[in-house]
Amino acid sequence: MEDKMTTTRDEQKHFVLVHGACHGAWCWFKLKPLLEAAGHRVSAFDLSASGTNTKVIQDVATLADYSMPLLEFMATIPPEKKVVVVGHSFGGMSLALAMEKFPEKISIAVFLTAFMPDTVHTSSYVLDQYNKSAPLEAWLDTQLLPYNDENESETSMLFGPEFLSLKLYQLCTNEDRELGKILIRPGSLFLKDLATAKHFTKGRFGSVKRAFIICDEDITIKEEFQRWMIENNPVVEVKELNGVDHMPMLCDPKQLSVCLLGISHEYA
Repeated sequence: MEDKMTTTRDEQKHFVLVHGACHGAWCWFKLKPLLEAAGHRVSAFDLSASGTNTKVIQDVATLADYSMPLLEFMATIPPEKKVVVVGHSFGGMSLALAMEKFPEKISIAVFLTAFMPDTVHTSSYVLDQYNKSAPLEAWLDTQLLPYNDENESETSMLFGPEFLSLKLYQLCTNEDRELGKILIRPGSLFLKDLATAKHFTKGRFGSVKRAFIICDEDITIKEEFQRWMIENNPVVEVKELNGVDHMPMLCDPKQLSVCLLGISHEYA
């Protein structure tokens, strides 16, 4: 029995889950217990102005400010430990910051239908390309508002109920859709900040192994765009979830947990 317990402890992974824009740690509520039931440690928390975090988005000027709870958490991880970081959607940009700052603490970074930057172009490049491919009317009833009257103001974003139901949560349950409508908060893509931010570097961000999980029924970040990001910056592993929308952690958490456990077993 003791040997079995030791083996389990040695094989335990630590997953760090990073939510997307307008969401919070709450969106992982189905996935977290599945990974924990498999014997692993899971950390999920709210980024700035998200979930129960007390800031409002107008107080958050940069991606680094927004990602501060993740960066502060990464700083607490002991030097000899490594974590599996999972970023969903816009959470991929926060993931990239963590990779740049703490490459030695990450065994593998998993981009879950997430924006994945590169080391060649500006930090905003993949977001700029996405916006070129997604006309303004595709956002439906999403509210896009400047922080203030200044020309250089960032823009806040709040998904509308129609956009959420038809483009984010279309394969989720009615209960999950209602939960999302109640709990989402205004976020931002920090396009002004990222246009002038330092490039992610090959020596740090580029040194971390990356995997990408494609969601085939995602109509927010479509499969074609997900595959373009992979081609733009190749990864060590590509996995595909079938019959899953933009919110795999809600839509099919079991399929996602099996996928993440497979990736962590292979690379962490």
